[in-house]
Parts: sequence; structure tokens; C-alpha cells
Amino acid sequence: MALIHEELYKGEDTDTLNFSEYLEKLAENLFQIYRISDKNIHLTVDMEENAFFNMDTAVPLGIIVNELVSNSLKHAFPGRDRGEIRIKLRREEECKREGSKSTSFILTVSDNGVGIPENFDLGNTDSLGIQLITILVDQLDGELELKRDNGTEFTIRFIVTEEK
Repeated sequence: MALIHEELYKGEDTDTLNFSEYLEKLAENLFQIYRISDKNIHLTVDMEENAFFNMDTAVPLGIIVNELVSNSLKHAFPGRDRGEIRIKLRREEECKREGSKSTSFILTVSDNGVGIPENFDLGNTDSLGIQLITILVDQLDGELELKRDNGTEFTIRFIVTEEK
């Protein structure tokens, strides 16, 4: 939350946040917090430039990314001294409607770690972190997808509407 405030007050517009810049800082801070310097875990960030989101979008997405990257750092690389965590944000398409412009985005957080077991049910879990993620994706009217190929990949599709 402190990072969000810092990014907001850096710019002239305090209603929206440059989410791409914020996500990069968030991920870098998480790497410092979990002190993985003794391991060769790399962060790859591929961000859409100029992705400005209002607080109703930025805060839930920030919490989701925080949770997913933290989970990767804690659980994806047991007994391994190397790996990669990737964060990707892409604009999918824009559509204009009367009085507003909507843009669909895809946010992907993935790692090449040990993966989530096949018997893990995303919709029925005791994990508070995963429950929080699903609640926040619902709050964004988004869709959440889990892939278990070569590690773990969470994909979130959501739409941002800008009022004119």
C-alpha cells in the first residue's frame, strides 16, 4: 500500500496509477523481503507501457501479484538454487462504447518451479492466499486460469473502463 501511495503522489494525477512501474517496484521489493540473494532466482518483467489504472483496479491487482509472487518465492523452488519468476501485463483489445472506452488486459504471473499438485482445486482450497486471489479477481469481474506446465502460471483477464 505504501508503494501505491508513493507512485500516486509522484505523478500529477492522483486518481490513477502507472501500474507497470508499480508492479516492477513491488516485485523487486518482494525479492528483497524474501532475501533470496543466496539463490539464483531471477525476475523477468514484461509490462505494457502506460497502463494507468484507477485505485479500484490497482489495489486488488497489487494484492494479487503480491500474493502470487510471494507464493512463488516461498514454495516454488525447494531444494533448488535457481529459477525464474515472470510477470507479464498485456493490453488485449480496446472497444469504445457511448461515453466510455474499455480495454481488456491479461496479467500473467508464472514461475518454472516445482508446480502446484494436480489434485489442487483452485475453487476449493483451504489456502487463504488463493481464496483472497479468487475473491479479488471476482471483485474485478475478471477470470482466473491456472496452468501447471513447467511450473505454475496464473492468468488473470480483466477489463478496465475509462469514463470520458
